[in-house]
Formats: sequence, C-alpha cells, structure tokens
Amino acid sequence: MLINKKLKDYHIILASGSPRRQKFFKDLGLDFEIRLKKVDEVYPERLYKFEIPDYLAQLKALPHKEGLKENDILITSDTIVWHNNQALGKPKSKDEATAMLTSQSGTMHEVITSVCFTTTKLEKTVNHTTKVYFKQLTDEEIEYYVTHYQPYDKAGAYGIQEWIGQIGIEKIEGSYFNVVGLPVFEVYKTLNSLID
Repeated sequence: MLINKKLKDYHIILASGSPRRQKFFKDLGLDFEIRLKKVDEVYPERLYKFEIPDYLAQLKALPHKEGLKENDILITSDTIVWHNNQALGKPKSKDEATAMLTSQSGTMHEVITSVCFTTTKLEKTVNHTTKVYFKQLTDEEIEYYVTHYQPYDKAGAYGIQEWIGQIGIEKIEGSYFNVVGLPVFEVYKTLNSLID
C-alpha cells in the first residue's frame, strides 16, 4: 500500500520552515501541516558528527510535544556540513559564507541530516551522511555565487541544486536529496515502519 494511503488516518506535522523540505513532503503525496516554533539551536560542544543534527532535530521537537494528539506524527530535522572535524552551520555574513566555501574548495566534506519522528508514544531519530567532493573553486566563482545566491539559509554556505553545485561538485557518495535537505528514502522507510 502506498504511504499516503497508509497515513490517511494520521496527521503529519512538519516543523520546518525550509521550502525544500516542504516540497519533498508534497512530492511524496503527503498531506501535512506546517507548525513553527523558534528554537535556540545550541548544542553541547562534546557532540561529534551525526550526534549534532540528532540532538538539534530532537531539540526542535520539544516545544511541540505537549500539544500532540494520538494520531499526530511530528517531524523535525536538522542538517550540518562536517568538514575538517568541525560542523559548519548556516553562515551569518558574506565573509563567513566566502570563508566556508574557500575551506571546502578542492576537498571532501560530509552532509549529515537527521530526522526526528515524534508521536505521543515514541520518538525515533534517523540520520544519513552523504560525502560531497568539490573541485578547486576560484575566488571569482565563490564571489559570484555568494553575491548572487546569498546562501545564508544553507548549512555549509551552499545549495547543491544551485549554480555552485552544477559547476563545482565533482561527485557525491550517498543520497543527493540528503544534500538538498532531507534523506527522503529514510523518511519514507521510517514512516512506513512507524505505522506497520
């Protein structure tokens, strides 16, 4: 049975303002409500790699838990770029975006997305890692991208689906959709397992 039929008696709440994540849910044919609550995205320094987006995805679920009803499935998510043993979040300025892209130029980084599923009975978190290999980017290419695309809402200061991804990424290992912002196959698989 297709997922949208299996979920017809459930109410999906997507706690994400990301237009890319919202489009993925529409593309899956799922009915969902967007519910946003501001969360201070701070995590303990001891966390490593996937532990960071796992923690933040679970943190984003906290403000919504109290109001959940029996047939609600709350979905929260977080993405980081892991490079040189540190997490790159969303750049706060042009200089920071430029520095992030310069550091990733000619190297491999990992994009890690965690998705947390919360109901009145359980909380389950899954994550996926994709390895992304950038070519050696020129200063001119980085300047052009940051100026024209202003990637301040994107972890690691870039969107793979944008110009920089088209001209700058040599190869990826793992899910492309994960780099865009959601490991769709993991979401599909997990939703199926929650209601089996």
